[in-house]
Amino acid sequence: MQHYISLFFNYAMIITMKIKAKEFIKDKLKQKKITYLELSVLMQEKGYDYSDNTIRSKINRGSYSFVFLLEVCDSLNIDIVCLEK
Repeated sequence: MQHYISLFFNYAMIITMKIKAKEFIKDKLKQKKITYLELSVLMQEKGYDYSDNTIRSKINRGSYSFVFLLEVCDSLNIDIVCLEK
């Protein structure tokens, strides 16, 4: 039984992180008033080849790579700062 409880909590944590990942980029786009199409253009200008549909899909899934996050932040002129908890 405890094994199932542990699996449930691990699954819940993964879902929570995916939601945070999704909302992080969506919030940045909203703050800068940038659409997925505009982000696609900005990313292409930096040499990152993603269509607006691909970007939308990656963000809505919330399971994009760290490299993708760095590319998005680079395209939006956002610095990532790591702070200890």
